Amino acid sequence: MDAAALAERVRAGDVRALAKVISMVENGESGVRSVIKDLAPMVAGARVIGLTGAPGAGKSTVTSALVKALRARGERAAVLAVDPSSPFSGGALLGDRVRMQEHATDPGVFIRSMGSRGQLGGLAAATPQAIRVLDAAGFGVILIETVGVGQAEVEIAAAADTTALLVVPGMGDAVQAAKAGVLEVADVLVVNKADRPETQRTVRDLRSMIALSAGRWRPPVVTTVATSGEGVDELVRQLDRHWAWLAESGERARQRLARARDEVSALAFGAVRARLEVPDELAARVADGRLGPHEAAEELLASVGL
Repeated sequence: MDAAALAERVRAGDVRALAKVISMVENGESGVRSVIKDLAPMVAGARVIGLTGAPGAGKSTVTSALVKALRARGERAAVLAVDPSSPFSGGALLGDRVRMQEHATDPGVFIRSMGSRGQLGGLAAATPQAIRVLDAAGFGVILIETVGVGQAEVEIAAAADTTALLVVPGMGDAVQAAKAGVLEVADVLVVNKADRPETQRTVRDLRSMIALSAGRWRPPVVTTVATSGEGVDELVRQLDRHWAWLAESGERARQRLARARDEVSALAFGAVRARLEVPDELAARVADGRLGPHEAAEELLASVGL
C-alpha cells in the first residue's frame, strides 16, 4: 500500500492501518516519512498527558481509570504504554495492555505498548512521531505511560502538555522524587493507593516540597485509589485545570514550540549519526595517541561536509 493510501486509512480511523504506521515509526522504516508528511495537515494539537512514577506506583491502573473517565464524557483517547524492551525481540516486555482489557473493544480507545529499546528517559525514541500519528488519527487525548522514572528519566515533561507524577505512601517515593528532580517536572502529583497507611504523611511531605518551588504553576496533590476509582474525578479536574492554565498563560504555545524543536533536532541528529561511520584508520590514530578524540571528531565531520 502506498503512503497516501495508508495515511488516508489512518485519518479514517482504521485501527490496523494506525498500528501499521506506528510499527513503521518504531522500526525506522524509510516509507514512514511519506506517511508522516501526508498526515501532517491533519495534526490538530491533541492534548498529551504523561503519567510517570516508580515501578509499582499503579501507572497502568490510573491510566485505565483516566481512559474510563474521558470516555464517559465522549472524548476519544489513545494510550502509549512504554515498557522495557525484551532483550530478544526488542519488543515491549511487560505489555501493560493486559491491565487495560476493559477498553479492548471500545472503538474510541487505542492502546499500544512500545518497547523503550534501550532509550533512556522513560520513553521510546519513536514516541514523538507516534504522538503525531495518533493526533492525525483524531484522538483528542493521548496518554503516555512511561517505563518508570529513575533519577534521570524525566523526558516525559518534554513530550507531554501535562505530566502527572505518581507516588505510593510509605515507600519513600516523596523524598526520592525530590532527590531525582522529578518533582520539578510534575504538573500534578498523585498519591495513589491512598487507602494505605502513611498517606497523609506523604501528602504533607509533597506539599512541603511544593511550597519551596518558585514556578508560576503550583502542582496540586491528589489522592487516589485507582482500583476502586476513588479520587479519579478530582484527578481529571486538576488535569483540566492545568490544561486551561497552559492556554491562559501562553505556556502551551511555548511548550509546543520547544517540543517541535526537540523533535526536529532528534531526527536531524539521527540522520547525521546514520551517515557517520568511523573509519578504522581514524580510530587507530586515536587509539595509539597520534590524534585526540576531539580532533578526530572534527575530521570525521569535515569528511561529510559538516
